[in-house]
Amino acid sequence: MDKLFDFTLTERLLGLPFVQSGLLAAAVLGVVAGLLGPLIVMRRMSFAVHGTAELAFTGAAGALLLGIGVEYGALAGAVVAALLLGLLGGRESERDSVIGAILSFGLGLGVLFLWIYPGRAANKMGILTGQIMSVDSVDATVLVLAAAVVLAVLAVIYRPLLFASVDRSVALARGVPVHALSVVFAVLVGIATAIGVQIVGALLVVALMVTPAAAAARVTASPLRATVLAIVFAEVAALGGIVLSLAPGAPASAFVTAISFLIYLVCRIISSVRGRARRAETVTESAERPAASAPSR
Repeated sequence: MDKLFDFTLTERLLGLPFVQSGLLAAAVLGVVAGLLGPLIVMRRMSFAVHGTAELAFTGAAGALLLGIGVEYGALAGAVVAALLLGLLGGRESERDSVIGAILSFGLGLGVLFLWIYPGRAANKMGILTGQIMSVDSVDATVLVLAAAVVLAVLAVIYRPLLFASVDRSVALARGVPVHALSVVFAVLVGIATAIGVQIVGALLVVALMVTPAAAAARVTASPLRATVLAIVFAEVAALGGIVLSLAPGAPASAFVTAISFLIYLVCRIISSVRGRARRAETVTESAERPAASAPSR
């Protein structure tokens, strides 16, 4: 860690092609996570993201066992998980139990795949904690294409999806296909989660998919401003974490999650200070109002 502030070494590493591919993949994930995050928080799907990541881990472990690309396995696992969660967890009252059942089954299957896999332990840990520096130009192209699909579909369904996320009952009454939108959105989250598994790992993908949006929601109630802030926060966490990890050679996911959590704490403090100021202003106005309305003698 004594090399953390070795900027000369960091600058030299930033010129390497595999580092640039990793930064491109992280930047793409930051945009996708920032756009989906506020909707995830609004629809209370944070646990679903965690469950999808666990199934992405299962798919990646299966791909590792079969000798094919981990990113393809993670994508397949995440999409299957998203479809299951979207189809079986339609009712909010039973969503958590459905996620818990699917998550535990998928996690157990993934552990079995890794136990059977005869390769190096580093490959196994990489699925859990990310392998950002193993992203080559081909992987980056796949990630960019997957992200482009997510953004294109989201652009088409964004308005009705936002309407259904804000008020599901009114959206149903207006004829919005709420259930179909939920399934499609779950698949989009699954694809984005698969991208995140490659970068920060199955255990830590929530740090980019949920934490930046949760931080943004603490400082603004506007969906547009929350989306912009979530993109900025996700980019700062993803790119900042990777750059800081270069010189010491530490896992990028540790820095990504630390920066993401720090941003969340700062936003909570700002929200708390604003709340106190607002309450103090309300008390002052309440105290002045009787004095102003009292009859003069």
